[in-house]
Amino acid sequence: MHDLKIDRIIVKKKLRLLQLMKLGEVVKSYSVSLGKEPLGHKEFEGDNKTPEGEYMINDKSDQSDFYKNLGINYPSPDDCKHAEQMGKQPGGLIKIHGFRNDFTGDQEEEKKKDWTAGCIAVTNKEMDEIFELVDVGTPIYIQA
Repeated sequence: MHDLKIDRIIVKKKLRLLQLMKLGEVVKSYSVSLGKEPLGHKEFEGDNKTPEGEYMINDKSDQSDFYKNLGINYPSPDDCKHAEQMGKQPGGLIKIHGFRNDFTGDQEEEKKKDWTAGCIAVTNKEMDEIFELVDVGTPIYIQA
């Protein structure tokens, strides 16, 4: 599975589903947790919403408070403009990540809740697979 190059990620927020795609085919699917306020597009920092739209994976890290992460290049120029019009900051640091490093509960059970500040969360085991299969520069489309 290591030679499998994912060329797109699709997140379907209503279905709480992340799909890894290659040449238009779903290679792997994962259920996900979203921001605590999952409906609607992220508008500003602190709204606890997961963004919607076309973005790109712009970073990979195994050094954070959460078990591995893939950075998403939110906010876009349009996101910044929208937040500015509201007199707010757009926020940032939106990631696909595993659980908090100090989390000791049942990850599968916790994943049934929306608990992030706007990120997309999977179990640590799933994050290992995603981390291996996705490169920086991979497009990600986050749907409502």
